[in-house]
Amino acid sequence: MTVTEDRPQMLAEEFERIAAAAEREGVRLEFVHGKLGVKAVPDGDHDEIIRWVMEHCMQQRSDLWLYPERGLKVETYRRGHAKPDGALAPKGSFAGQGEWAVADQVVMVVEVTSYDTDTDKRDREDKPRAYAETGIPVYLLIDRDSCETLVYSEPDDGSYGNIARRSFGKTIALPAPVGITLDTEPLKDWVR
Repeated sequence: MTVTEDRPQMLAEEFERIAAAAEREGVRLEFVHGKLGVKAVPDGDHDEIIRWVMEHCMQQRSDLWLYPERGLKVETYRRGHAKPDGALAPKGSFAGQGEWAVADQVVMVVEVTSYDTDTDKRDREDKPRAYAETGIPVYLLIDRDSCETLVYSEPDDGSYGNIARRSFGKTIALPAPVGITLDTEPLKDWVR
């Protein structure tokens, strides 16, 4: 790594101030692997997918709640900040925490790809690494470009040891500690 690649663009505290100001203007920012990024505004199909995941979580795991757009502190090295499309955690996990919460009770994060130029690197490379470094047990990626559902699990030493990949229309199991099964047939209705 070169010196500039290894050094974050700013301190985490600086990011939090900038993100708070941007949020008031309707811009959502993330700080992953030391780099500032803009999170795309979701479209209606994106929202339907999150609603669908939330519905399955409520039906199969009523002890957990899918918190949409929950700001999480991720990574240990660069003190990153991400806003996954959903963070599955026991009810009450974020009580008393501010906009950027500790992710120690999160059992799964959910991302749905957006139709923007940055989604490939952000959702398929940067975030799996950041979530694994944080120790989040399961990362569910609903990839609307490839029409696949990917389940990353077994975080170890900054990466996920297992990745299950299923085409939309197939059933996929989300491993412990989540323990939910998804029939992904409806996802076919929410892709371009």
